[in-house]
Amino acid sequence: MRIFGVILTAAFLLMTGCSEAPKPVAKKEEPKKEKEPLSGKNAFFKIYVAARSWAPDVQCLAVSSIPMEEVKSQPGKSGAWQVTVVSPSKLKKRTYTWSAVESEGNLHEGVYPGAEETFNPSGKGKPFLIAALKTDTTDALKIALEKSADYVKKNPTMRINYLLELGDKHPNPAWRVIWGDSVGTSGHSVFVDASTGLYLETRH
Repeated sequence: MRIFGVILTAAFLLMTGCSEAPKPVAKKEEPKKEKEPLSGKNAFFKIYVAARSWAPDVQCLAVSSIPMEEVKSQPGKSGAWQVTVVSPSKLKKRTYTWSAVESEGNLHEGVYPGAEETFNPSGKGKPFLIAALKTDTTDALKIALEKSADYVKKNPTMRINYLLELGDKHPNPAWRVIWGDSVGTSGHSVFVDASTGLYLETRH
């Protein structure tokens, strides 16, 4: 009888254990990843994919970084970019933005298209073929820093911005590495050929 009682008790405990619902395993919350800035070339090609659906013959008119506080900057990279493209066949231009986050100034996360505008070929700015953009802002910055050692020592915390255009002075489009918030307020900037990656000039 004792043996029989032991068997019954063991069976009861086993059945009781099986009937209990498994305890839910607490999920570990993964830390939120910080939004990453992009280099000028990478941001441009993200926008270029969208721009091609607007006009297959799209050409680049200008690329510029957009200063923002929400995304921590990295050398040669920005949390937001603006790209203006043109369609020679349509005689239209269009401005797109890429942003790592939603922000002020009509900045939306990802690629965001602006409205079409009339493009005047004889006006300010000259469009250039996409293939001309071979040098990235990360490389342009390295060259600019080499040419600006004294200025950087005097202004170690000054914000750096980037502008890509094809001007009248140089045959290829050039990255302008700008110390300051804009071209108009900058006291120092370095031009680097966006096709060859060579140093072009320094302006004060």
